Amino acid sequence: MSEAIELLLSGDVETGRSLLRDYINATIGFQELGQKSGLPPKSLMRMFGPSGNPRADNLFAVIRLLQDETGVQIAVKAA
Repeated sequence: MSEAIELLLSGDVETGRSLLRDYINATIGFQELGQKSGLPPKSLMRMFGPSGNPRADNLFAVIRLLQDETGVQIAVKAA
């Protein structure tokens, strides 16, 4: 997940979104993510699909939820 976040922050949104989609599929899946986030699973799949464009609030909510569910914590440091 950290690689996906790094790519998003560096401007490679398409690849970062794709890696997050893979991470979601490999961990909790879109059905459970939908239940826990209150967002429809199909909407989440579209958000992280090839032409997806998630709003910042949805993106950060998903990242927070993934951190809570998987125990992986992301920290951002200034270079």
